[in-house]
Amino acid sequence: MSAMRRNERGEGKIGCIVSLLVLIIVGGVAAKVVPVLYANNSLVNAAEDLGSRAGVIPAATLEQQLRAKAAELEIPEALVKGGITLTILGDRSAGTCVIKLKYTQKLDLYGAYTLPITTDKTISRPYMDAR
Repeated sequence: MSAMRRNERGEGKIGCIVSLLVLIIVGGVAAKVVPVLYANNSLVNAAEDLGSRAGVIPAATLEQQLRAKAAELEIPEALVKGGITLTILGDRSAGTCVIKLKYTQKLDLYGAYTLPITTDKTISRPYMDAR
């Protein structure tokens, strides 16, 4: 071994600390963002499911159930006017149910940054009256 390499031990303290810091920041952001994205996805899935049952459930009841789901998932932005719009096209024997979800959630990332998460989804489901 040469004299220059004798005192090197291969330690990378700075790289380890930086990597650990980045991992902690990514984990903290994920802990804030993932529940919001999961709640939005659950609301979209509920809207798709309710839209397929529009032939047997009145439109007012469908909208009420969808708003109840948004309240359960703690999405107050969806409960404001225009956040959830439900339209039935066609007659009651056959037609289309159109559900529009349009709202923006402002997610505070520990006071350092505010991340806007926008949901703009239109769900169109054909239905036939099962009565």
